[in-house]
Amino acid sequence: MKKFLVLLLALLMVSLSGCGAVAEDISIVATFYPVYVLAENVLDGVEGVSLSSMTPPSTGCLHDYQLLTSDMRSLAKAQALLINGAGMESFLSDVTGQFPKLTVIDCSVGVDLIAEEEEDEEEEHEHGHDHGEYNAHIWLAPENAIQMVKNLRDGLSALLPDQAERIAQNAEAYIARLSALDAELRAAIEPLPRKEIVTFHEAFPYFARAYGLEVKAVVALEPDEPVSPRMLKEVIAKVKAAGNPPLFSEPQYESAALRTVALETGAPVYELDPLVTGDGEKTAYEDVMRKNLQVLREALSN
Repeated sequence: MKKFLVLLLALLMVSLSGCGAVAEDISIVATFYPVYVLAENVLDGVEGVSLSSMTPPSTGCLHDYQLLTSDMRSLAKAQALLINGAGMESFLSDVTGQFPKLTVIDCSVGVDLIAEEEEDEEEEHEHGHDHGEYNAHIWLAPENAIQMVKNLRDGLSALLPDQAERIAQNAEAYIARLSALDAELRAAIEPLPRKEIVTFHEAFPYFARAYGLEVKAVVALEPDEPVSPRMLKEVIAKVKAAGNPPLFSEPQYESAALRTVALETGAPVYELDPLVTGDGEKTAYEDVMRKNLQVLREALSN
């Protein structure tokens, strides 16, 4: 009987030891959709890691995003937060203040940022807040996306040294795909006869800079802000002065102001996707960029 009790105790200890040895996945959180898409390519097949997006893939840009209780619960369990940077995450100081040990990997490091244009006093009064020092839509130029992938590679390799080789291999393969995409876009856009565009909001200056396009006007500084009559009048004047270049709406947002500009100027309307929502497929970045290229070919060929 005594030997049986000893054996039973030994089996119990082994069982408890085995349960304790099961380690939970390292939780890595991306702030929003484009960062998540880049990160899932870098972390493809990396074991012991759980990647999630802090915001749902339907959220869109994080302009003036307010943290939710569910966000804080996710971050409390996370070892790393992947951010777009360049001012997109205006809530970042709240996060780092609440979770000082959380590793933050900033994808904007090394990107040549575009400074936001100064607003006049009347516009500041109309908007009621500051739009940041830099334009934060860095991911929309593949050359920037490549730098973002490099930043993810370096930060995640430091966080997961045992997986650094796989992370580096993934990053190298993804960078090769993005470089091919960049070359494809450059070759297709360069010969297009028109280069002037009007965008719904300030999402595409990095894309325009990369491929020699000229943004002649922007309908709304932020997608969720009303456009004042004065601003609308100014946009209409700019569009007419530029010869009524094509207007580009975005699938994530409805814009009565853009429709008004089209009605007043006769400028045609097309749709460009800023890649802030989607299905989360690993090829999402390339798929959206190639769809945008098809639209640009049609819009700028006349």
